[in-house]
Amino acid sequence: MRVCLASTSPARLMLMRQAGIEPTTRSPQVDEQAVIAAVEAQETRTLPPEEHVLLLARRKAADVAATVAAEGFEGIVVGGDSMFELDGEILGKPYAPEAARARWRSMRGRTGVLHSGHSVFLLRPGAEPVEAHAVAAASVSFAADVTDAEIDAYVATGEPLLVAGAFTVDSLGGAFIERVDGDPSTVVGMSLSTVRRLVRELGVEWTSLWNRADSASA
Repeated sequence: MRVCLASTSPARLMLMRQAGIEPTTRSPQVDEQAVIAAVEAQETRTLPPEEHVLLLARRKAADVAATVAAEGFEGIVVGGDSMFELDGEILGKPYAPEAARARWRSMRGRTGVLHSGHSVFLLRPGAEPVEAHAVAAASVSFAADVTDAEIDAYVATGEPLLVAGAFTVDSLGGAFIERVDGDPSTVVGMSLSTVRRLVRELGVEWTSLWNRADSASA
């Protein structure tokens, strides 16, 4: 069965490939800030992290599902969104080196939670799309002895600037993380165990998605 990843995130693509799946990828055309602002204005409240990531995951998956369905795609569409929470504060992508540097100086020795929303659509010819969705969370504990020099060197690589929370667990930032509680892939960008469960809720066996030559011969 074919799989379309509603994301151009290199980390999410890597996870899928490591799980034996070579998906097609599509970039969802969703104005994230506008979506959140509209819902919060309508409901007159600030969305908590788990609702925030689930809303965006569903909108992204739905946008791509509608596009590829019109092209005759049959299979699974997977969308996701992530955000990092530290002591009730939402920490998105820092973008600027100064912001990333300040973020790391405040995070060292502390523990936060990475929230990841997932939405899976099943598309079949002549049938209405069906969806399953869920949120996964994993706590991340940062080493207390990370030095200012290490932070400066890490920020200089550019890696933390464009990722939620200003860190990665699967690349250079991994050495500064002491503990992850929960599905480790959640911190990378997508909980594989959660996606597997959602796929099965839609009546599809996870192993039927394996389409990489290395997984087929394993």
